[in-house]
Amino acid sequence: MKRLCVIAGDGIGAEVVPVAVDALRRLLPDLATESAEAGWGCFERSGSAVPEATLTSMRACGAGIFGAVSSPSHAVAGYRSAILTLRQQLSLHCNLRPIRSWPVISPRPHIDMIILRENSEGLYIGRERMDGEGRAIAERQITRKASEKLAQRLAEVAALRNARRITLVHKANVLPLTCGLFRDSARQVLAEAGWSECVDERLVDVAALQLVESPERFDLIATTNLFGDILSDLACHWSGGLGTAPSLNWGDGIALAEPVHGSAPDIAGTGRANPLAALLSAALLLRYYWHLPALADRLESAVANFLQDAGTVDFGDRTTRTIADGVLARLG
Repeated sequence: MKRLCVIAGDGIGAEVVPVAVDALRRLLPDLATESAEAGWGCFERSGSAVPEATLTSMRACGAGIFGAVSSPSHAVAGYRSAILTLRQQLSLHCNLRPIRSWPVISPRPHIDMIILRENSEGLYIGRERMDGEGRAIAERQITRKASEKLAQRLAEVAALRNARRITLVHKANVLPLTCGLFRDSARQVLAEAGWSECVDERLVDVAALQLVESPERFDLIATTNLFGDILSDLACHWSGGLGTAPSLNWGDGIALAEPVHGSAPDIAGTGRANPLAALLSAALLLRYYWHLPALADRLESAVANFLQDAGTVDFGDRTTRTIADGVLARLG
């Protein structure tokens, strides 16, 4: 029996996550679910963005789906982003974000890539300070261990998709110690796994340009935390934007699916939230965590068929329920 920890989070998370759970229940009739809390709203209610009970539930279930998080743009005493806390506390060291062309909504065909982002360190460790001289300082941490773990996951994904190319993205010309350590550690792991001939490199600014002008050239991209965050949001333009951008936070024996979009407070409660990113995130759980590629294919095909039949890029007049019913009906 599969178990799933369901964390709606903030804003539209409570509207899109149930759609993904409905899809998983159709594909996995014996799925057991349990609800847990996390997010800004949870912090306001309880003083904790991620209660210990939520971490316990995630560890017990092994698999989870997280909706969205609202975070203040200024420092709030005692608060740290719920999703960053979940990633770090649960050792979700890899963030996997597929970018592919979908019917109707993608502005360009024949794009199929995955961006794997180191998910536990970099600038996102949250070490910032004021030095008393009017300077704010942030620390960037890159370790050999984390870089090797990402590369090991990269080799695993490369084998699953018979990768033709692996691109390491960094800025080692400016940051030779941190980016250099990431690059060299990843290259060594990939060489040991037999992928040396497929590996190339790009500086992050060049990679950004090429993701805009010729995204078809990429297959697998691996990079550090901040660079991966930015590049994957940029690249998701080709798959229809943030509303259809899925991700998987992936650790050893544990994974948390997460639609990339935010909590969208401007439309929360209106019934207009697009659940496609949540549905596609559920497909990533099926494919990579539960190792059920045939069921993942069914869910992704249902999304593709819905989009093809819908025949328009304007989802403004479609409700969450309309999209959900359309995809679920195509699951059979």
